[in-house]
Amino acid sequence: MSDQEPVFQIQRVYLKEASLEQPNSPAILLEQEQPTVDIQLGVEAAPVADGVFEVCVTATVQAKIKDKTVFLVEAKQAGIFEIRNLPEEQLGQIMGIACPQIVYPYLRGNVADVIQRSGFPPVHLSEINFQAMYEQQQANTTSASLPQ
Repeated sequence: MSDQEPVFQIQRVYLKEASLEQPNSPAILLEQEQPTVDIQLGVEAAPVADGVFEVCVTATVQAKIKDKTVFLVEAKQAGIFEIRNLPEEQLGQIMGIACPQIVYPYLRGNVADVIQRSGFPPVHLSEINFQAMYEQQQANTTSASLPQ
């Protein structure tokens, strides 16, 4: 590694994508039963330029009553980060743990806002341990690449 100092800077945090569907409205809105809510999260990272990366945290929130969708929200919150002069193994950890921790609170707020603005009580995404999520992904990748 060179003598240069490590660099980690947030360039920008932005809402990259958001969608809301209420395919069974208005009839589903008259239902008295409480919906079940399913939440899926994901993290992806990609280089944008030399030493500059985009890290996205995605959320899919689906509420259903029986087999009918009440609402479906899909959102992708992104951040652009300048990351330089770090060893390769640390780069993966920064993009898989530190960057998502910075971006995720914005995603949580945007998802709750979209759901509330669509006429429903907000769904608050719970706190996420991105370190545990990253370590699990690494373990799954390692076990998947081992010969059977």
